[in-house]
Amino acid sequence: MVSEAEVLERLRGVMHPEIQQSLVSLRLIRGITIHDQTVTVGLALPFKEIPIKDDLVHSVQEAVGALDPHLSVNVDLIEMAQHERAAFMAQAEGRTPSARVVNKVSHVIAVLSGKGGVGKSSVAGLLAVALRHRGLRIGVLDADITGPSQPKLFGLDQHPLMSPLGIRPVETGLGIKVMSINLLLENADQAVIWRGPMISKAIKQFWDDVVWGDLDCLVVDLPPGTSDASLTVMQSIPLSGVVLVTSPQDLAGMIVRKAAGMAAQLGAPILGLVENMSYVTCPDCGRTIEVFGPSQAAATAEMLSVPFLGRLPLDPELARSCDLGGIEAYRGSDFDPIADHIAALLPNLQMTFSAEA
Repeated sequence: MVSEAEVLERLRGVMHPEIQQSLVSLRLIRGITIHDQTVTVGLALPFKEIPIKDDLVHSVQEAVGALDPHLSVNVDLIEMAQHERAAFMAQAEGRTPSARVVNKVSHVIAVLSGKGGVGKSSVAGLLAVALRHRGLRIGVLDADITGPSQPKLFGLDQHPLMSPLGIRPVETGLGIKVMSINLLLENADQAVIWRGPMISKAIKQFWDDVVWGDLDCLVVDLPPGTSDASLTVMQSIPLSGVVLVTSPQDLAGMIVRKAAGMAAQLGAPILGLVENMSYVTCPDCGRTIEVFGPSQAAATAEMLSVPFLGRLPLDPELARSCDLGGIEAYRGSDFDPIADHIAALLPNLQMTFSAEA
């Protein structure tokens, strides 16, 4: 009986006839299984139908068959995904692949409020932390270029490192990868006074030029409103879905309906609506106090025909944790049902580009 190691060693000597590199070094061998006298080798190709396909298959069968004349050798052809194809072509041409080529981000969720001051950034941070606690590989892209909050929430002040592939995001204590304009400034209080085209360019670079690596989900903290920055994210980054954030005031409800209208017009799927700062729990008597008026989120969600994900309280402990850069240490449980709902949706979501406005 031959071993997997013996098969792999034989395949190291099989050269790609056009590139003159080993199939193993080119990462074209995708798994070896052995059952009785049958060896099955997975062979990845840029496209299933290429002129040298039969030559490659024959070379693999010949090399492995030489180990034992009684072996039956099967080759399973695998078509590369787009990012794999781009990385393979770059390697074949001797180029260093860009960050976008080597990144593998399974899902992107944008958090959008429409109106400022409703706690959108804290909801984005809570979502990232909650998904990380559920064992997922998470990144946070702070697309609020003129009002970045994520480094403060996570207590980050170090500058990102550069690599041959691009900018490496800063990692939090839990291993969440974060990129924000504030991490690139000399002084965190420095104002970013840019017009729309510059803001849009920066957001695109955070997607294209940052080495996110393998992520199960990238959470994008959008700025308030329906202008250039939000439009850039929705049209330049493939989205799995959008989470809307509002607060009880009727004004906030009106503005979030505008944001929902933009998402619908662009074809971005809305995963649901969260009402933040919905109430305060009295620390003495435990009574619920709706300081900003009665909740309107359920009615708003029904009006928009989107799921109502839940209400979050105005929690002084969360405010303190964020001010101290300790959102990862916050232990409030109110966000758990929202995180559970979104985590359950992820396996069935597809990333798509939004339509032109």
